[in-house]
Amino acid sequence: MASQSSAHGSVFSNHTGFNAMESNVPGLGGVLLDQLNIKDYGEYREAVEGKTKLISFKNYKEMFQKMEETFKFCSRCSKLPDNLSGAETLKRCGKCLNVYYCSKVCQTADWPDHKKACQKLRLVAIDRLVEWLMFTGDLPVPTEPQWSRPAAEVGSWEAWLALQGGFDAALDGVLISPNMDTLWSNVERPRPEAADLRDSVWRVQSEFLCRVLTVVAALTRFGLDPRDKPLTIHLAGASLNESMGARLTDYDELNRAFPGHQGVEVVLVGPELVDGPVIRPPLKASGPEEKVYISAYKGLYHNFWEELVETEKAARPDLVVGFHPGFHANPGLLEGWMPTLMLLSDYNIPTFFSMFSNAELQASLAILHDMEIKVLASGPSPFSSHKPEMVQSCPNKPLVYCNSSFLCYQGMLESATS
Repeated sequence: MASQSSAHGSVFSNHTGFNAMESNVPGLGGVLLDQLNIKDYGEYREAVEGKTKLISFKNYKEMFQKMEETFKFCSRCSKLPDNLSGAETLKRCGKCLNVYYCSKVCQTADWPDHKKACQKLRLVAIDRLVEWLMFTGDLPVPTEPQWSRPAAEVGSWEAWLALQGGFDAALDGVLISPNMDTLWSNVERPRPEAADLRDSVWRVQSEFLCRVLTVVAALTRFGLDPRDKPLTIHLAGASLNESMGARLTDYDELNRAFPGHQGVEVVLVGPELVDGPVIRPPLKASGPEEKVYISAYKGLYHNFWEELVETEKAARPDLVVGFHPGFHANPGLLEGWMPTLMLLSDYNIPTFFSMFSNAELQASLAILHDMEIKVLASGPSPFSSHKPEMVQSCPNKPLVYCNSSFLCYQGMLESATS
């Protein structure tokens, strides 16, 4: 969770990810700003938050080239292009086309670590380019208008895919789209084979769908069904990932999972939300029948509660979901999340969090245990994204997956209330 302040020493800084990048590869943040023609981090934040005009490029080739420049540093010694000696040049690994080395010495020394990740990093390199098709409208592809089985029986990707009649053909159609051709004619790497591209299209689609399907999984785990009554769902700690390019239709899979429902409102709450169509006031009561209404509040969740929920300017949630809250990462993030965690447990609100990895899950469980919060279940998520994610500044670290693990809680342990 984040606070609205980015000042040094606050409980949260929106520089967190930027600083992590800099600490692992000194100067990499500067390369990012330079490639985007942005003078400082403040200007970068204003651009991604929609306060100023987004970065523009002369053509697609320049855009993709500058994107690739932010990955050009030696994976072993972290040298950037500006720090190379006259005899050195950054060369890309010929297998994954994802990491760079300033010399044969560094590449050889790095191989014991890199060989464990090389094949999957090859997929990462393809996916980060194919992901552009999310912004052109080629992805996500449409899904079936209604589930033919109850949501409680659709507890895995296999079960969900079995409901999708023309889904494979729709994914295949993306391969021959004009934008797919534009993409590979403007990047500095060969176009992958059709099978590799098809797999990548599915992985990118799965990352989009895994969020709404995780919400479905959370509803069914707590026995909530919007056909029984209108439901309000809060997405606590929503950030750039949930709001960059967000559309009012992003959670329409809930309509398909619960046909004929009485109304669902999904409220994104978080200080890093990007301005767009979903940034509109929450409803005071339930949304229209058979529709999903998306709204948002830019700020901390407990502030949102005090300002709007307690004053009945926004509906109280039936369920709270958090995608990768990250409160395990550092004391500042935990301090920012602490009032929200306690608020949700004090009000006995069903809460469902997803994590990038089992390590994040275990660290989060330990924190909730210390807070005497009643954890009901945890483990691998049934709708983990298939798209691997790497730590940009530490490419050989174990890859992670969006929504790969989960925990859910409600209320406090009996020992804490007695």
